[in-house]
Amino acid sequence: MKRALVTGASGDIGSAIAQQLAQNGLHVIVHVNNNRKRAEALVEGIAASGGSSEIVQFDVTDEVTTRQVLEMLLEQGPIQVVVNNAGIHSDAVMAGMEGEQWRRVIDVCLTGFFNVTQPLLLPMIRTRWGRVVNISSVAGVMGNRGQANYSAAKSGLHGATKSLAIELASRGITVNAVAPGIIAGTMTDEVFDKAMIEQMVPMKRVGTPSEVAALVGFLVSDDAAYISGQVISINGAMA
Repeated sequence: MKRALVTGASGDIGSAIAQQLAQNGLHVIVHVNNNRKRAEALVEGIAASGGSSEIVQFDVTDEVTTRQVLEMLLEQGPIQVVVNNAGIHSDAVMAGMEGEQWRRVIDVCLTGFFNVTQPLLLPMIRTRWGRVVNISSVAGVMGNRGQANYSAAKSGLHGATKSLAIELASRGITVNAVAPGIIAGTMTDEVFDKAMIEQMVPMKRVGTPSEVAALVGFLVSDDAAYISGQVISINGAMA
């Protein structure tokens, strides 16, 4: 059974992705930083549905600890699927943004991708098969007022995705980014009302975590073996 690591799996999108991959027959390593109770509930739900999963806890911005934890996981064999979903935002217009807001978002969303993915690559390469999917955002494609830090991190993730895809293309490993628009969930529901959604989204509705998860599930499948280096938007025709 192939193993998949999903970072930030306690969130709405991460949880849906973990469930989808488990449903597809992968053993899912559910990463969490703070919300362990939700991760435990997720693992219980996966088990109840006949899937296989486990929890791992670390801060993706801590390079040393992240590598130590991943090395312990690699003792059991390679991790051939990694979904970099961990991310945060700390919004402010650039003129009023503090340095810590800039650094923290970049550290989690972009440096965290490096800290998690880099230690997994050589073991993955040796298997001649692998999938890396980076969860981005419409903000990384279009930009967004008050999110210069978040947009910069996600745009940087796009460049890293394309470069890594080229590096791994001959090794049977694909690397892609998925850029969701407005997706239903705890944070979204508090920010966007129906009128705003209808104004911003041509499809006049929010997306669902399960729709994002279905796309990720396809990208990690054998059917997507010739898709690599792409930034795929899923946003109801926003861009």
